[in-house]
Amino acid sequence: MQVQVREWGVRRWVAFGLIAFGSVFLIIGLILTGKSISLLADAQRAKGTVVALEWRDDDSNGGVSRRTRVPDKPSAYPVVEFTSADGAHRTFRSTTGSNPPSYEKGDQVEVLYRADSPEDAEINGFASLWLLPLIFGGLGLVIAGIGTAVAMVGRRRS
Repeated sequence: MQVQVREWGVRRWVAFGLIAFGSVFLIIGLILTGKSISLLADAQRAKGTVVALEWRDDDSNGGVSRRTRVPDKPSAYPVVEFTSADGAHRTFRSTTGSNPPSYEKGDQVEVLYRADSPEDAEINGFASLWLLPLIFGGLGLVIAGIGTAVAMVGRRRS
């Protein structure tokens, strides 16, 4: 009987930890979703041109994976030039990189920016606006769901 009680105590803590950890990820996903929605609602729009692709390694291991000891592939971050509503020519590097590149030099893109801070521009694209909210929100739902399932199974057994 004591083993069963101790086992449920461990399961309770595991369930609580998973639900808490998943909830944090879910909240981050919701905040990032709100940020993207706010940008779409309030943003000025401009036509931009990809003027370069900036290649860089995204990790701090010098481009080498710790597990496999093989070089990681660098990601291409588009550098975009556009003219804001005040007539100033602006250039920014997208915060979203990929390999293979999502854009090529010379591609025309739609740029979203706030009139009060045009230097914080973003490409109007799925990856730029929705990838991080989907990753964080999805992981949060899965992890919290596993924690809830652990809690429900433990509750039924007791």
